[in-house]
Amino acid sequence: MTAFTHHLVTGAAGFIGSHLIDHLQDLGIRVTGVDSLKLGRAANLATAGQKNSFRLIQADLNDIHAWNDEVSRLHREQPISLVWHMAANSDIQAGVRDARVDLQDTFMTTFHVLDWMRRENVREIAFASSSAIYGPLEGFIGESAGPCQPASNYGAMKLASEGAICAATHAFLDRATLYRFPNVIGPRSTHGVIHDLVKKMRSGQNPLQVLGDGTQEKPYLHVTELVDAMLHIQRHGTQRINCVNISPADTATVRFIAEAVRDAVDPSAGIQFGSTPQGWVGDVTKYAFDTQLLTRLGWQATFSSQDAVRRAVREIAAEIQTA
Repeated sequence: MTAFTHHLVTGAAGFIGSHLIDHLQDLGIRVTGVDSLKLGRAANLATAGQKNSFRLIQADLNDIHAWNDEVSRLHREQPISLVWHMAANSDIQAGVRDARVDLQDTFMTTFHVLDWMRRENVREIAFASSSAIYGPLEGFIGESAGPCQPASNYGAMKLASEGAICAATHAFLDRATLYRFPNVIGPRSTHGVIHDLVKKMRSGQNPLQVLGDGTQEKPYLHVTELVDAMLHIQRHGTQRINCVNISPADTATVRFIAEAVRDAVDPSAGIQFGSTPQGWVGDVTKYAFDTQLLTRLGWQATFSSQDAVRRAVREIAAEIQTA
C-alpha cells in the first residue's frame, strides 16, 4: 500500500468505511468509494471529499448498471489494486424481521463485487467479516473454531460471503483478507449498544431501558484501532487467504456500558434491565476472541474494552446532542 495506489472501498460513507478512507488518504492512496447512502451518511466523508484523491459514486451495489461502468472507467485511468468490501446490512434487527435484507445487502453485494473484480481482473480483496459467523461458541474463539453456527441472518450471510470469497481465490483472486470484527465502537456509528443507549437518553427516557439483563459480555474495539489493525494485517499477512480475528484481549459487560452512558449523559437517571441474558433474537450473549494470530502478526490493541467504551461514550454523546 504505497502512494499513487488506487483502492476501491464499498460502504464508503458508513461507520467503518469512512474512517478507513481517512486513513488510506493519509497514506497517499487514491480512493474510489461506492455507497447507496441508505445507512451511510455523506457527512462522514466531509474530510475525504476535500481531497482530489477521493471520488464517491452513490449507488446500490446490487444495481450493477449504476456503478460498474463508472468504476471500470476510473479503473482504466489508474488500475485498482485492492477492494475493501465494507458494505453490508448493519441493521441486524432489520435482518431478523426480513431475511431478504441480509441476503441482498450483505451476500449479494459481495457476489456483485466479486463478479466485477473477475471481469476487470482485480485480484485482491479485503472483507469486513464478523464475530457473528461463529454463533454461540464458548471460550476463546480462534479462527479455526467451529462448526460455525450463526445465530442471526447477518452472521449467516457474512459466513456465506466468506465462502464466496474463498472460492474466488481458487478461480481468479491472488489474495483475500477476511477480517473478523468484534463489537466496533466510536464516532460516526449508526447503530450498536452505545449509540442506541445514548439516543434513548437524549430523547428523555428515564429509566433507561436496556435490552437483556446486562450480563452480556463481549470485546469492544475503538474504530480507530480497528482500522490500524486492518492496515497492519494487510501489510503483514502472508497467506493467500488471511483470516484474522481482530479484538482487544478483554471484554466489557452491557451493564458497564449502560452505566457509562448514564454517567455521561444524565447521572441522575435510572437504568432498567431486561429479565433474560439475550437482548434480541440472534444476540450472542458472551464471547471472547482468541487473538494469537493477530499477536503473531505484531499487533495489539492499545485500549482495553472498558477504555474503548469510555472513549466512545464521550464521542457519541457529543455527536447525539438531541433526539
